[in-house]
Amino acid sequence: MGRMPSAKRPAGPFTPLDFQLVLLRRMADHQPGLVEDARRELGVSLADMREANRRWQAMRHAPRSRSALSRYRSVLGEPESTAARRIGDLDCDALLWPVPLWPDLRFEVLVAPNGVVWNEWLVRAPGASGPPLETLEDLAPWSCTVDEVARAFAPARPLEGTAPTRWGLAFTAPDTVGERHACTAEFTWGLLQRTSVGGRS
Repeated sequence: MGRMPSAKRPAGPFTPLDFQLVLLRRMADHQPGLVEDARRELGVSLADMREANRRWQAMRHAPRSRSALSRYRSVLGEPESTAARRIGDLDCDALLWPVPLWPDLRFEVLVAPNGVVWNEWLVRAPGASGPPLETLEDLAPWSCTVDEVARAFAPARPLEGTAPTRWGLAFTAPDTVGERHACTAEFTWGLLQRTSVGGRS
């Protein structure tokens, strides 16, 4: 995406660009530098990002708020693809939308048969190849998703996140000389934000 001049954006319908700002707002706590670069690439101000997040929260908590799925459809349009998915004992539909900031990723919403949104996060786009994940040094911020780290360093143990849009994984991984370490990875909207090394295992 080419860089555009930053200017205050007029209020109007909530757009896919606004939704990307919501994703970035949650990531700013962990990766402010990357978020700043992305915000400039989008040509929007810090105030725009805050305002997009405020409007998103207002939509979510409005007294007559529409369902989560309806909200995503109204903001993002029709999904790029929909597929049946079975996760454990749960049958659901996986809806995917493109996210221009991360061309190789998709925003995935998992919807139960009763229409309730069960999960919402970033995943690798169908057919796209993620980075090779073999050592701790490969775990760069924003390079990989929850499921990619869980597969690469199985068995990984899920950890409760500090907010609804955050996840964690505990696992062991080798460094470049083969020494294994106990690690904790933190994700926002499914995208890796940071990795902590707790010791050797």
